[in-house]
Amino acid sequence: MKRVRPWITLQGLIAVSIVICLLTMLAVTAFQGYRGARAVLVAAAADSAMQFGALLDERADRLLTPSEDALRLLVHDPLVSARTLSDRVGRLPALAQLLRDGTAVSAVYAGYPDGDFFLVRRVPEGGIDGYDLPEGTHFLAQSIERDGEVLHGRWLFFDKELHQMGSRPVPEYRYDPRTRPWYQMAQQSAEVVLTEPYLYFTTHQVGLTMALRSQLTATVLGLDAAVDDLAVEVEDMHLTPGTEMAIVSGNRVVAYPDVDRLIVLEGVEAPRLATIDELDVPVLSELAAMRIASSEVRRLPREDGDWYVISLPLSRIGEDLGRVLIAIPGRELMSSVVNILKHQAVWALVLMLLLVLIGWALGQRLGGPLKSLADQVGYLADMDFSQKIGVRSRIREVSELGQVLGRMASAIHHFQQISLALSREARLERMLDEVLGHLIEMAKGRGGAVFLYEEKSAELVLASGINADHYPQSILLDEELRSKPERVLATRLDRDHRYLTLALRDRRESLIGVLAVEVSPLLSGKALRSLRQFLDSLSGTLAVAIETRQLFDDQRRLMESIIRLLATAIDAKSPYTGGHCDRVPQLAEMLLNRALSAENGSLADFSMDEDERYAFRIAAWMHDCGKITSPEYVVDKATKLETIYNRIHEIRTRFEVLWRDAEIRYWQGRADGQDEAALAAELAQAHARLQAEFAEVAKANVGGEFMRDEDIAQLQQIARQTWTRHFDDRLGLSQQEMRQLETVPELPLPVVEQLLSDKPEHKVPWGDRKPPVASDDPRNEWGFDMKPPEYSFDLGELHNLSIQRGTLTAEERFKINDHIVQTLIMLSTLPFPRALRNVPQLAATHHEKLDGTGYPRRLGEDQLSVQDRVLAIADIFEALTAADRPYKSAKTLSEAVKIMLFMAKDRHIDPTLLALFLRTGVHEQYGQLFLSDFQRDDVDVSECLAQLREWGLISEQDSQPLA
Repeated sequence: MKRVRPWITLQGLIAVSIVICLLTMLAVTAFQGYRGARAVLVAAAADSAMQFGALLDERADRLLTPSEDALRLLVHDPLVSARTLSDRVGRLPALAQLLRDGTAVSAVYAGYPDGDFFLVRRVPEGGIDGYDLPEGTHFLAQSIERDGEVLHGRWLFFDKELHQMGSRPVPEYRYDPRTRPWYQMAQQSAEVVLTEPYLYFTTHQVGLTMALRSQLTATVLGLDAAVDDLAVEVEDMHLTPGTEMAIVSGNRVVAYPDVDRLIVLEGVEAPRLATIDELDVPVLSELAAMRIASSEVRRLPREDGDWYVISLPLSRIGEDLGRVLIAIPGRELMSSVVNILKHQAVWALVLMLLLVLIGWALGQRLGGPLKSLADQVGYLADMDFSQKIGVRSRIREVSELGQVLGRMASAIHHFQQISLALSREARLERMLDEVLGHLIEMAKGRGGAVFLYEEKSAELVLASGINADHYPQSILLDEELRSKPERVLATRLDRDHRYLTLALRDRRESLIGVLAVEVSPLLSGKALRSLRQFLDSLSGTLAVAIETRQLFDDQRRLMESIIRLLATAIDAKSPYTGGHCDRVPQLAEMLLNRALSAENGSLADFSMDEDERYAFRIAAWMHDCGKITSPEYVVDKATKLETIYNRIHEIRTRFEVLWRDAEIRYWQGRADGQDEAALAAELAQAHARLQAEFAEVAKANVGGEFMRDEDIAQLQQIARQTWTRHFDDRLGLSQQEMRQLETVPELPLPVVEQLLSDKPEHKVPWGDRKPPVASDDPRNEWGFDMKPPEYSFDLGELHNLSIQRGTLTAEERFKINDHIVQTLIMLSTLPFPRALRNVPQLAATHHEKLDGTGYPRRLGEDQLSVQDRVLAIADIFEALTAADRPYKSAKTLSEAVKIMLFMAKDRHIDPTLLALFLRTGVHEQYGQLFLSDFQRDDVDVSECLAQLREWGLISEQDSQPLA
């Protein structure tokens, strides 16, 4: 990464910072001011619109409510029952008064069930466009009377005082009220009905019709109420010059400032009100199609800029709800805000120039102390938190900055050390001591303690303490106190000191322990709160670290217990090897500890860490775990003929048969008249010979250290004797035994057999169970180098009795040795953690020899570690001194040592470790623990060491007795 060179001074930085800060502040202020002003203006526009809506509602109510009241009174007037024109004209004063009182009412009329129609209209000043009225006409009465199918239309003219000024027939005035919507609507309702706003044909005013049916005569009275005053209100209520406003009812525009757009003329058709789309104001068309809450002001982006739109509901305009549509151009609404922001920007630039000069001068005063601080902070950058940091400056903030940086460096240093302790220190006690020490330094106190909760005894136990003489060793907690153990601890501490106590809980909120730290009385309240906050944040991490180590220890104990359980099970499998898997690890660790303690000689540089020692202990416990696969009768084989049972009984039965055959020959001779004395002598000789031969076979069956060739030849001679079998040897056999006889021809009975024989069915083939121990076996991925025998088992009687040493055949010896093969295969399948990955190798090398003739991998001296050699010596020594082996007697200490000396001479075991074994008294320590009194004889260690030196196996240093 390319290094960036500094290019700006502190003075320049302060000036630039001021400029940037001011510009940022200006931008933020302008932005916020703009947003605030916009919000205020929008809110003001909304308030004005709401007031305008209320005003329109009130105006519409003032226009329509009096007319509705008048109509309800008029429905009881004799007009409803008048049948002639004169009777109807007689009600003119009441109708004229209604027109005078209701300025919004332009006409009052009555539609009769027979089709007659009578209307009185107020004539505005200037007359009515298109109508030829006498001058001074103030009221116009329009009448239609029906005479059958003949219509008589007549207009009557009245002045202000209701004096008739004239009348004239109007034949073309043809009107049937019964076809009009207001008449039909009134016939279907008992209440006042309102039509939709429309354009009056006569006056071209915008208004609506109110109608009410008489319950007595079914005559419908109606009046026209103009609402064009609302358009005046709309025209006057413009928030900005470009504001667009309209009042709509349904899709029709009721009021709009531009009347030319409001009224649509289509050829000869009567003029009508425009629809919202015909108004040709796109923004109002879009607003009409939108769904907006009544009090909501919404921004509407358009190509011609942003608009702020409002839709306000009105009271009833006809049968449909009316709405006021208001659209305000955003540029007009915000124009005043933009001007204000421009003035603010000018003043901000002037202020910025002034502050730049001040900042430049201030930077010169700050530069020196800050440069010193920068050099000191460089130590922090180099991860050196032990240096003292601070500067003297007349500027309080710079001085305080130095103090804060010093405290920060100290806090980081302590936090770093605490983090290292939590992450690296595996031992719980040492981790707690280290963490507690740093916390005490941070609190500037003199001592502290960590208590761990013991669930079984329900008490807090002191696990770590510094100057903790005045802390209790344990505190009993009941169920209630367990929720606030820190308070319980605080009450047990002396009152002369300040303490911070904190409960430590795991991720499940279960109590782990309590932390207590003494706090200096000079520590300020703010610093004390900061320290408590730090402890609160640290407590979770510390609790997890404690829990993790406790779980690790628990898992380790569980794993060791399972391993010991397996080892005990293996020992319990055979009564003759019981305790072997328990004694070997203890003996191995005795010797390993002596090797690690050696300060001179070949082992002076030998060392192991905790993980390696733990891995060795696990390997020692599991060194014979493969024996779980070893056939029990092979492991326990005390005699040569023993399989599941001792077959010497079967052999003795055959001798019994021969014994009886001899007696049968004697009696047959007597029956044939032969010499009784000769027969008796022959019988006695045969019995004596059989007794002697069986004794020889029984002696061979017991086994021993060595069997001579002459004894084997004598066994072969005994074996040649025959006996006759009269029973089928294929009856009552298992399937496995029957499979062994498949290739053996069945002979007719009786069959003459040898006394001792090696039959074909005695040889059990491997099949698919042959272990991959040959070096050229493609399945061999472990590096085994063993030659398996031809057969899995050879149960031949003569073959077994001819074993020269011990009780095991070559096949059985391989089965015994195969346990180490299975040990490596089994352990290799386990997912050991990194620290224990060497366990399979350690557990499977205790039968290797320094000369490379051991098994299962024929490893040489360079391939065997000190741990491998230690375990080999422990395994051999335990086997030699064990008193529970069926095929040999237990050796004394001196006998075992003598054998091991020659094993060292033959380069089977390590002579240096054997010398250490003897000169450190490990053999005596082991003897005191596990051997009987007769085995614990004296061993001349000096002579043994001298013998090893004489053979050139150890150096002078390795033979020196320990002080």
